[in-house]
Amino acid sequence: MIRLNKFLASTGKFSRRLADELIAAGKIKVNDQVVAKLGTMIDPETDQVFYLGARVLPQPKKVYLVLHKPKGFVTTKKDPEGRPTVMNLVPRDLGLFPVGRLYQYSEGLLLLTNDGDWAEKLLHPRYEKTKEYSVNVTQKITPEQLARLRQGVFLSEGLAKPDLLRLVADRQLIIVIHQGWKRQIRRMCEEVGLTVTRLVRVKLGKLDLGTLPAGKWQFIKEEDV
Repeated sequence: MIRLNKFLASTGKFSRRLADELIAAGKIKVNDQVVAKLGTMIDPETDQVFYLGARVLPQPKKVYLVLHKPKGFVTTKKDPEGRPTVMNLVPRDLGLFPVGRLYQYSEGLLLLTNDGDWAEKLLHPRYEKTKEYSVNVTQKITPEQLARLRQGVFLSEGLAKPDLLRLVADRQLIIVIHQGWKRQIRRMCEEVGLTVTRLVRVKLGKLDLGTLPAGKWQFIKEEDV
């Protein structure tokens, strides 16, 4: 047995608050009866729930996967400009959507799921999941440019300061941030006079892209990130 509002919220179509409002307004039927009492219990195995005449079905099993997004793919379900989207690279029958965004010309670790609560939690600023990027630039990086990046640069959203910054080669950096502003790494580099030629997200939280080839994906567990 499960509370009716919890069942409605678990389908991914309603928030718990909206479910309560719909029940109180008499807009939910269980079997052939209108149910307007909050706290009503149902058995999802035998009871059928309806909203506006349409049956509300339980959400499919929650799925989590990591994709190595190749360059040139956009992180939307559909693109009005006809560009290839990451949805072309993953199973279509699981109800997946991308968690956050990765710029069209950036590459690397991207999460997809059908679990809205999990995605919302990952994206919420208070959880501050760190993101690690491998960054290649056109020109040799000077000590002055490195120092400016370490100190942080001001973008329109505020101070963008890396949690970790490491010089890997003359034209390559590792940058770790916890913010997720639009094209943040590229804009940070532009502020100190560096032009990014390749940007790959290699880690998100404790999840590592590892040797997963570009364009390929694999299932992960909810707690892997």
